[in-house]
Amino acid sequence: MAGAETATYDLGFAKWVAGNISGADKLSMCMQCGMCSGSCPIGTQMDHGPRKLIMMIRAGMRDAVLSANTLWNCTQCYNCTVRCPRGIPVTEILQGLATVAVAEGHAGGEPTARFSEAFWWSLAKFGRTDERLVTSRFYFSAGLAEGVRKSRENLAIALRMIKARRMHLGAPHKIKRRKNLQAILAKAREIEARGAGEGD
Repeated sequence: MAGAETATYDLGFAKWVAGNISGADKLSMCMQCGMCSGSCPIGTQMDHGPRKLIMMIRAGMRDAVLSANTLWNCTQCYNCTVRCPRGIPVTEILQGLATVAVAEGHAGGEPTARFSEAFWWSLAKFGRTDERLVTSRFYFSAGLAEGVRKSRENLAIALRMIKARRMHLGAPHKIKRRKNLQAILAKAREIEARGAGEGD
């Protein structure tokens, strides 16, 4: 039909996933029984359940897979992994695909991805997570107006936490020897980059 959108397929995607995502070398064993999707407590909140996502990987639907909210709605309860009759580590595969989705810019609008970025930023910078900074960075990652709105909505909760001494005031708590932490993180990034290069 004229004007209809045509889906694009990467016929080497399944092989790439198998070679670059931890646990995905077992995807060829999937018999599409649906146990993973049937065991998922929030499968109805996903645009594609785990079973369908595996089928999409096999079909080479790279962009659709990496843009799926399935990667972000996963609660990591491991029901799918425990109940898979073929022993496929479905949860681990979803986590690996989520990492790729972030790296390739497919996850910008996902709240879970934005919260993860804010959480990791605090951890990498201070060696600890500061609830105030993580929350603020997460709220304002959706824009100024949204950040102000969410801050106002949750102001009463923040004040109660301060009163109960569950949230401190003042400068963020920091670990000692943060330079050592930065060196560890830099080495981890170097190893990760090297591994990605070897997989190409």
